[in-house]
Amino acid sequence: MSFTMKKTKKETSPVSPLNKRRASWSEIWVNHHHHLLSSPSPKPDLTLLLSDLTLLTIINKVPLSHRKSLSLVCKRWLRLHGGLVRSVKVSDWEVLESGRLVSRFPNLDNVDLVNGCLLNSRVGVGSYQSVSFVEESHLLSVEKVDRGLRVLASGCSSLRRLVVANASELGLLSVAEACTRLQELELHKCSDNVLLGVGAFENLQILRLVGSVDGSLVSDIGLMILAQGCKRLVKLELVGCQGGFDGVKEIGECCQMLEELTVCDHKMEAGWLGGLGYCENLKTLKLVSCKKIDHGPGLGECLSSSCPALERLHLEKCQLRDKNIVKDLFKLCEAAREVVFQDCWGLDDDIFSLAMTLRRVKLLYLEGCSLLTTPGLESVILHWNELEHLKVVSCKNVKDSEISPLLSALFSDLVELQWRPDTRSHLWSSFTEIGIGNKGGKFFKKT
Repeated sequence: MSFTMKKTKKETSPVSPLNKRRASWSEIWVNHHHHLLSSPSPKPDLTLLLSDLTLLTIINKVPLSHRKSLSLVCKRWLRLHGGLVRSVKVSDWEVLESGRLVSRFPNLDNVDLVNGCLLNSRVGVGSYQSVSFVEESHLLSVEKVDRGLRVLASGCSSLRRLVVANASELGLLSVAEACTRLQELELHKCSDNVLLGVGAFENLQILRLVGSVDGSLVSDIGLMILAQGCKRLVKLELVGCQGGFDGVKEIGECCQMLEELTVCDHKMEAGWLGGLGYCENLKTLKLVSCKKIDHGPGLGECLSSSCPALERLHLEKCQLRDKNIVKDLFKLCEAAREVVFQDCWGLDDDIFSLAMTLRRVKLLYLEGCSLLTTPGLESVILHWNELEHLKVVSCKNVKDSEISPLLSALFSDLVELQWRPDTRSHLWSSFTEIGIGNKGGKFFKKT
């Protein structure tokens, strides 16, 4: 018996990972770049198909709170976003003087430079009235401010509003020559010499002057320069300025379009108030933080006439202890329709009784007048036959218990009544129940 032996082929086993040859760095590099070359190309930017005008229209529809982030998309969007910005407040003067501001935002029409004029950023300016009390050592030099104004004028010809401090007439002249459409100007640390440059703004309509405390105040000379150059003024505010009858008279005669005048913390000469009689189109007179409205025993011959077009008289934080001056003021404003007394000192019953001459008053607002009593208020407003709106707030000597039947009847005829003389007043709920103050379809307004 024979046996045939067959030799079977041994099956090959797969290569073990441990025995597999490790790829070299060159092979890894080649494979990686081959993968990158074979990957699909990125999608094209479809916004490139849109014109700048179309893209600007789209960006302009985005809310302002989200619009700033759009400038981070690309350089084109950064440029388009800069063209949409119209208003800035500059805190770093080097950004302006280097030209980066005007290149980044070429279409600015409202620029506030006051904070940038301060060397120490920790010096607070609040509503900017305190800039005049900042020491010169904390402000940029006049030459540096003028250089910044020239850069601004060269790049922002469409400027309409400018706020600046410690500028000279030369710096303002450069702005006036390039920015012919500027309508609103606010100057801090101002003096007579600076107003030589203000007169070059032919289309100026709103002007706010904040005087300086270093002796360089705006005087009659500056007011006359202003009147001769800015004949289109509609609104004028004088803060901490010095002047007199002649300067105010010149403004009244030359600035025929002047409708609103605000005088704050003034250092005016005696008799200046009489110059207001020449402001024939003046509609609003505001006196704020005036320790003394005028000086002297009275205006006398200086008060030639009243302001025929005056509609609003606003007195805030003023001393009203001089009976003769208050009498002349009310005579000057006898055509007023709206009268506001806010936190005024010395407004007692005797002083308030002088307001009987204001017989055309339709709105009276009293706030923080602690010396005025209910009988004193009643004695005046009962003579105002055209009174429609009465607001009494935080006048602690005006008592609910002292309201007479005549005053109560007057309340029922008013279009609007706000009666909050103090926190203990109980008339609010009773007025609401019986409908006082609802005449004419208007209702009580809670303060």
